Amino acid sequence: MLELTQRVGPVETAEIHDHLTLPFELRMRGRLRAKTDTGYDVGLFLDRGQVLREGAFLQAETGEIVRIRAADEPVVTARIEPGLGLARLCYHLGNRHVALQIGSGGAIGSDETATDGKTGWVRFPPDHVLEELAERLGATLEHHRAPFDPEPGAYAQAGQGEHSRSHGHSHSHSHGHSHDDTHSH
Repeated sequence: MLELTQRVGPVETAEIHDHLTLPFELRMRGRLRAKTDTGYDVGLFLDRGQVLREGAFLQAETGEIVRIRAADEPVVTARIEPGLGLARLCYHLGNRHVALQIGSGGAIGSDETATDGKTGWVRFPPDHVLEELAERLGATLEHHRAPFDPEPGAYAQAGQGEHSRSHGHSHSHSHGHSHDDTHSH
């Protein structure tokens, strides 16, 4: 088994030993056993808290380099006019704390990087409540299979390279109730 232990920067194509295609759910894990695209057994032994992004490179202790690919998985792509419509859709879906991939232009199934100026899109895992919300906000939905590589979030970007993960809020539940049990009548 090839033990992948560190993330490395971009490498030359000739240096890539193999590819590892994983759905988003598995790209969130730091410890994992899997098979590469050519069927080779690998184990991930990585720092936790950082998602493996499409195109990331991992290196084994023995020097081999494996490139990460985002697997096609069931998703919903909500298309809507850019500007205020897209901003509203992102706000309301994001307010539900769901992972979102955001883009503009492009056709379903393409690399979706073309900007046609006519539509924006938001991609998320299938969920009937979120789908109904998106439709109420004016989005057109398409259920299909595609790579899902959602936004990493502001806190993840600010903390890259660090091992701690802060969500920017606390959950203190001190209530400060006091009861005076002396009663005078």
